[in-house]
Amino acid sequence: MAAADALKGSKYILTSKRETLSAKDQDAEEGKIISRGSELFKKQEVKQKGEQYHRYMELISQNRLLMDLDWVKSNLEQAYLKHTAAEMKLYIEEIISYCEGTENKHFIWFAKLLRNHIDGIISHAEYPLSNGKVEGINQKIKTIRRKSYGLPDDEYFFLKLFDASRQKWKAQIE
Repeated sequence: MAAADALKGSKYILTSKRETLSAKDQDAEEGKIISRGSELFKKQEVKQKGEQYHRYMELISQNRLLMDLDWVKSNLEQAYLKHTAAEMKLYIEEIISYCEGTENKHFIWFAKLLRNHIDGIISHAEYPLSNGKVEGINQKIKTIRRKSYGLPDDEYFFLKLFDASRQKWKAQIE
């Protein structure tokens, strides 16, 4: 039960980069205000909490699985910073062997996933492309479609799409 209590409320800390946690701790030392208080709404002022990096290190030192996850996370981050396929492949292969060495079924599954997709992963080193814009446009279309329920016809829907794209274009020009 004590181990579960230690993990409670730690999802943000465990999924954040160490640099982010250090920056949050620095903000806490400087007394950074996250939310201003309000007498009208009876809200208290909220300041940045500190000791996040310390808590992160404490959590991963207490749990072998979390320590392994931290190692994989930091090495994947380093792998994606490489600019040549050969360098990146070395990092990915090291991660694969580490995952297989843990003998944990989830790590072994992840190692198999990396091994099956290694060519696509290392191609990112030479061609750092993203489909983020396409996904963003798809989300925009879905949102407009949801808001536009009951339109008279498809032509009007496409006019709405064109209008949305034109508004963004106008904002970029100005």
